[in-house]
Amino acid sequence: MTTQAERLPETAPAEGAKVKQSLGSRLVERVSGGVVSVFLVVVGLFWLVPTIGLLISSLRSPGDLAATGWWKVFTKPSQLTFDSYDKLLQNSDITNSIVNTVLITVPATILVIAIGALAGYAFAWMEFPGRDWWFMAVVGLLVVPVQVALIPIAELFGKIGLFGNIFGVILFHVGFGLPFAVFLLRNFFAEIPRELLEAARLDGAGELRLFARVVLPLGGPAIASLGIFQFLWVWNDMLIALVFTDADSQPITVALQTQMRAFADNVDVLAPGAFISMVIPLLVFFAFQRQFVSGVMAGAVK
Repeated sequence: MTTQAERLPETAPAEGAKVKQSLGSRLVERVSGGVVSVFLVVVGLFWLVPTIGLLISSLRSPGDLAATGWWKVFTKPSQLTFDSYDKLLQNSDITNSIVNTVLITVPATILVIAIGALAGYAFAWMEFPGRDWWFMAVVGLLVVPVQVALIPIAELFGKIGLFGNIFGVILFHVGFGLPFAVFLLRNFFAEIPRELLEAARLDGAGELRLFARVVLPLGGPAIASLGIFQFLWVWNDMLIALVFTDADSQPITVALQTQMRAFADNVDVLAPGAFISMVIPLLVFFAFQRQFVSGVMAGAVK
């Protein structure tokens, strides 16, 4: 049994540590609550400046764009007009390219998600000969650069009649998007508790039903993250589209580059076209932002 005098040496350092900790905590709270928040807001505003500038430029006439900078609109709001968007809708090259971009991006994203999810489930939970070696081969394909395959695949597509059309571009994007999709989804599906899958099998669920009823709902965040990555990559691609498309199948990235090359002063078409090309991926990202964050956090926790 200890006396009060024996307890005093132990309590003194603890009180001193408590004072130091509380002082540091107060400093951290003040900094995080004030300066850091203001800094993050400023960084966010700077990140949005190009988007805001492009939006305002798309709402000004070519004469105003040539005379003054886009920030002058804050002193002369009367400069804002939708004439550029009206002219854009009358430009068949741009409107057709927007449709082509959707026809390329949506199937390429859906196919990569569907095939990648099936392959990821097979590599994670199905036993077949050489499973690990096949998975290592898929992972090895991640390091293959796109530029290496441009000429061989262009020759192959030319021989089978796929060069210069939308279907060939979709196949190229699917082929190069699958290794990352399989790698990502396989690692995510492998973290699903085995007991949960075994319980579903005991209830009579086959592999296909198990995949559709158990694995897919649990893998929703990872699938949403993959869909965002694939959509942004295909939508913003220019190299593959520049090589494998023609004038009738080119997406908006190639169409804008063609407009800039052919008509150097065609700003009233380029500005709204570039804004539409940029704002659609942003809308997709913000629409699935919650699922994207959930997928990233789930991967971090696991």
